[in-house]
Amino acid sequence: MAKNKLAKFADMATYENVFQYAFDTLKQEGFPLKGRWNTYFRNNNPIVLELGCGKGEYTVGMAHKYPEKNFIGIDIKGARMWKGATQALEEKLGNVAFIRTNIDFICYFFADNEVSEIWITFPDPQMKKVNKRLTGTYFMEKYSEIMHNEGIIHLKTDSNFLFTYTRAMIAENKLDVLFETDDLYHSGLQDDILEIQTFYEQQWRERGLSIKFIKFACPGERQWVEPDIEIEKDDYRSFGRNARI
Repeated sequence: MAKNKLAKFADMATYENVFQYAFDTLKQEGFPLKGRWNTYFRNNNPIVLELGCGKGEYTVGMAHKYPEKNFIGIDIKGARMWKGATQALEEKLGNVAFIRTNIDFICYFFADNEVSEIWITFPDPQMKKVNKRLTGTYFMEKYSEIMHNEGIIHLKTDSNFLFTYTRAMIAENKLDVLFETDDLYHSGLQDDILEIQTFYEQQWRERGLSIKFIKFACPGERQWVEPDIEIEKDDYRSFGRNARI
């Protein structure tokens, strides 16, 4: 029988690879590993974040394939994160950690120039609320505070709305696009990262939906400009999301 949420939360409280801090604690005391994640991982390897990591399968999968990098999954849903955190401990993956927090608070956990890459995998497109879009300028400003000047952001999404918006945001802010496709698995891209698929990604592919992918540079702090664009809304319902209105 699967563990219930309370049992999973109890486990997570004891996991050495999971960090959970109340916002008041972060404001008053700060996060002890901010700027010092190398002391946790015991190396100076690049740090890669997965935002909205869900069950953590992508974070763990990347950690297996790229032992020369350190991976941190971030999500507010602790019961989901339990699966990836448990797997990482059982498999003794020393290059994996998880943070249970709201992504709005990301700058409390990382210092300037501490993050090399960010993966955003199948987020809610937030068609009504631009400040909640994980590729919106509200969040881009936060990412640029913690990333290297050569930092890279990867977006995988089923949402044509979010893909179109992200391309417009990139163009408006004159960011360099390193790769993009509106049909990842028919793009000809030869990359073993494609072997890693999230739970939602498998669901989308089974429904016959194409997976969009864009990889772009995120330079240092700057003035971010929100694109002025009308975008057609997605015309389907996503698993676990509100109806499209």
